[in-house]
Amino acid sequence: MDELIKVTVKNDQQLVSARELHKGLKLKKHFGDWVKQNFKDFYENEDYTCAPQSAYVQIGNGATRKVDDYALTLDMAKQLCMMSHTDLGRKYRKYFIDLERKWNDPREVVKRGYAILQNENTQLKLENDQMKPKALFADAVSVSKTTILVSELAKILRQNGVDIGANRLFAWMRENGYLISRKGTDWNMPTQRSMELGLFNIKETTITHSDGHTTISKTTKVTGKGQQYFINKFLKDIA
Repeated sequence: MDELIKVTVKNDQQLVSARELHKGLKLKKHFGDWVKQNFKDFYENEDYTCAPQSAYVQIGNGATRKVDDYALTLDMAKQLCMMSHTDLGRKYRKYFIDLERKWNDPREVVKRGYAILQNENTQLKLENDQMKPKALFADAVSVSKTTILVSELAKILRQNGVDIGANRLFAWMRENGYLISRKGTDWNMPTQRSMELGLFNIKETTITHSDGHTTISKTTKVTGKGQQYFINKFLKDIA
């Protein structure tokens, strides 16, 4: 069947442009007057919807300007065709009836339903594929007994799509009150708040120097709970 007028589909409903129909019917009445005279028997948002600044009309010298249009249901379009009392009106009405007949054919209904289902399944699979690695990782970390360095946490975050390195992660933790920011022996050590939350452990290592004296080296390490806490915090920001 040759296309007589463009028909679009929105929310599983066939629609046509009021301006295109008015033009196709070759009506002498101005479009605005035609709308005022004929649309009063129909319901907005049920039989038609306004589409502001969605159409173009010629204004001379090849120039165009944007004008308002209306999206009509096929049922309303059929009635407007009858109201025109013209041969073109009857032709367009028959065209719309044939479109509706095809649209309501059980085979077409099944085909549309299958297409919608396929699209929904594809979208759901994409969403699951995107979330699955993050969810599995967070679950695994939550029961982890292994502590890791802040630099290692930065690498894990980068693998999960967070653009951050070790230095920037240290700086972020200091700025947000997780690590001590004042210069000194406690610099980059966990704050009291972080320790109470169970986000960090401090590993102490005894170092024996060549002259025989010993010193204690302190290293901040992220607990399993801390890993889950920071990963969830960062992944939530990029979700």
